[in-house]
Amino acid sequence: MIIVITGPTATGKTALGVRLAKIIDGEIVSADSMQVYKHMDIGTAKPASTEMQGIRHHMVDCVSPLESYSAARYVKDASKCIDDILRRKKQPIIVGGTGLYIDSLLAGRGFSPIGDSALRRNLEAEYDDIGGEAMLQKLQAADADSAAVLHENDKKRIVRALEIYLSTGKTISHHNAESRLLPPRYDAKKIALTFADRARLYAGIDDRVDKMLASGLEAEVKALLCMGVERGSTAMQAIGYKEIASAIVDKTDMALAIEKVKMESRRFAKRQLTWLRRDDSLKWIIWEDSPDLDSAAANILTQ
Repeated sequence: MIIVITGPTATGKTALGVRLAKIIDGEIVSADSMQVYKHMDIGTAKPASTEMQGIRHHMVDCVSPLESYSAARYVKDASKCIDDILRRKKQPIIVGGTGLYIDSLLAGRGFSPIGDSALRRNLEAEYDDIGGEAMLQKLQAADADSAAVLHENDKKRIVRALEIYLSTGKTISHHNAESRLLPPRYDAKKIALTFADRARLYAGIDDRVDKMLASGLEAEVKALLCMGVERGSTAMQAIGYKEIASAIVDKTDMALAIEKVKMESRRFAKRQLTWLRRDDSLKWIIWEDSPDLDSAAANILTQ
């Protein structure tokens, strides 16, 4: 049985995962699409060694930010980690907020068909020409389920969803629904965290952004640009990096960029909740105020 701890950003997933791992001899498998990248520590809220508290973490610092990482590749890499943890008679605990990665990993699927590379290039050019908002509206007409959980800046996934629909006549949502009819690769106890008060969640997100900036997020983004990581790369689409990189390169107001980071982070949390609430098998732990890790860990172990 795999344990999953998920939920929107800034809800205490990392701390609860570590607390639980210490109790049940577990190891953490990160399910964060941006923590896989090296040199991206502050803006991805990557756990520091002190936060890990001696618990082994997998799927963190795996690839260069110059590379493009995908859900299919994550499934391949993370499943190897899980199988190794199980072989060593330890408890795998998946921790993270990238719902697509978690669902695909548990199911053991690469998440979508091969598609059409020529069509993909045309759609990428169209995205660049008409912009993300218009392309997202186009996707909305073809695949409302996928469009509902994507942001207009997520060029890669918008193009991919349209590519699959136009090349196969079926939406990614439909392909995934067919895949879900197959037995899952892993049985899982799935826990989702959030706050009872949405305003409390958003305040925590704003506070996290302020702490990231105080810890040197702007310098981290500058270092990535100096490494040759392009603004259009997959890694640089992460919230916080994209907005600050634009302010640095275009020499625009950094204060406005920071406010946009906070706004986009809050919007992302809302999309995460939308994704999670479609899953009836999730057990929710809802914080009234500050997270109570001991109570939550005991709750999980008695379910």
